[in-house]
Amino acid sequence: MKTSLITAACAAFLVAGCAGMSGGMHDGMAMDHSAMASSMDGTKMVGGAPMLPSRNIVENAVNSKDHTTLVAAVKAAGLVETLQGPGPFTVFAPTNAAFDQLPAGTVPTLLKPENKPMLTKVLTYHVVPGRLDAAALMRQVQAGGGKAMLKTVSGDTLTVTLQGNGVVVTDAKGGMAHVTIADVYQSNGVIHVVDKVLLPG
Repeated sequence: MKTSLITAACAAFLVAGCAGMSGGMHDGMAMDHSAMASSMDGTKMVGGAPMLPSRNIVENAVNSKDHTTLVAAVKAAGLVETLQGPGPFTVFAPTNAAFDQLPAGTVPTLLKPENKPMLTKVLTYHVVPGRLDAAALMRQVQAGGGKAMLKTVSGDTLTVTLQGNGVVVTDAKGGMAHVTIADVYQSNGVIHVVDKVLLPG
């Protein structure tokens, strides 16, 4: 049971990222308007394609041209078929640019078959069970006296805080990722785009 949850959540993280993740931010969260548009029904355009909230992660995943690193990771991990799961999942999803900030050679190394367990660990660290949109995250931060501790599917913890007009997610190594686009709703979860890859301890 635990293994299947980790696998599904890992897949959710990966292909959710592929879906492009965009959308309006809750008040107090930073907003990136650069490649983002919304229609009256909540559909958001990402990477030149609509991300329909009525579709699951799989159905939206393959259409964004801006998340090729995540697509490659999905294929390497063999996780495409797991993405039909109901979830729900909250995904803190790095973009290609975030992966590009890792030390040279990191991504190719993670994509090697022998490093699949490591890849899974890193990716599931970006996934929290449940559907925590921006408003829910901020309620948890306020209730926690300025920070929220989120248990990830990998079993590790992320720390969420507010900084200026944005939300910051801090990993186990002290790395800080800013939420740049929040509340990209899909039928089996919600995605928040972050500008850094989060690393477990």
